[in-house]
Amino acid sequence: MKLPRNFFKPLAIGAPSPLRELPLRLERMIHFVPPHIEKVRSKVPELVAEVDVVLGNLEDAIPADAKEAARAGFIAMARATSFGGTGLWTRINALNSPWALDDVMQIVAAIGDKLDVVMLPKVEGAWDIHYLDQLLAQLEAKHRLRKPILVHAILETAEGVNNVASIAAASPRMHGISLGPADLAASRAMKTTRVGGGHPDYKVLADVGGADAPRTAFQQDLWHYTIAKMVDACAAAGIKPFYGPFGDFADTAACEAQFRNAFLMGCVGAWTLHPSQVPIAKRVFSPEPTDVAFANKILAALPDGSGAVMIDGKMQDDATWKQAKVLVDLAKLVAQKDPEMGRRYGL
Repeated sequence: MKLPRNFFKPLAIGAPSPLRELPLRLERMIHFVPPHIEKVRSKVPELVAEVDVVLGNLEDAIPADAKEAARAGFIAMARATSFGGTGLWTRINALNSPWALDDVMQIVAAIGDKLDVVMLPKVEGAWDIHYLDQLLAQLEAKHRLRKPILVHAILETAEGVNNVASIAAASPRMHGISLGPADLAASRAMKTTRVGGGHPDYKVLADVGGADAPRTAFQQDLWHYTIAKMVDACAAAGIKPFYGPFGDFADTAACEAQFRNAFLMGCVGAWTLHPSQVPIAKRVFSPEPTDVAFANKILAALPDGSGAVMIDGKMQDDATWKQAKVLVDLAKLVAQKDPEMGRRYGL
């Protein structure tokens, strides 16, 4: 077991010290870009102003014969673009693949000073994080990087779900965890081919009424348990939980419902795989102006968070003060990226 005093020590001589607090950044959507397609890469400079995170995808959805082209395309894209306050991430290939080692070594060598986060797929346990943690430290030292590259895990196997708490606390390099519903469904032998979202056959029925009375059916959320478990693990470790992909680009209403469920349960953002999902993520993961206005009332009435007051007929105390601070802090981040929303928030 690593002693607490050693937890925040660099894992390689000359590597930057691990962060003790995550950077305060707006990450409502992680927008996936296939970097082996030049036409898509060319649009990234325009995309930077529209999204909170640009992610160069090297794993699933990239054909095996295009893996090296995707890696090279991501490096070229990163070098050619100024990202400003927009995050630059990459999803590398799984650690058991023939591409993962070259993904990490080549990308850190080429653009490690610009890279914010490495997303690691199919994380099974803390051991996967420990391996990447050590490797990144060695490469940071070798290439004299001044800031540590963070790690984001994808929860997409039954074993990973079982070990999610230890994954979340595996390293000070941990940024967050995303739900990967498609691979997780396969790992669990779930009977669905959908990429996220609900299923019409996963439902409960209203109680029997009269002999011929119709019984209303209520569709349930396949992912409620897993999201809740992931959110708890992330909150306990002080890192960020995210909903992952929603595969039906045409069903924007269902996408928004799934994103909103995740937001209400504590997720800070979601993946966007198509431009049509970006405004949905912006809308869902930005707090409503009316909620921010009420939260500001609470903070004004309880400046230090102590005591209890009645506001609009509802009791407010320390617990609601903490909830209000979460909303107002998020609104301030949104306002920095989106001045129009800042005006609506009255900031």
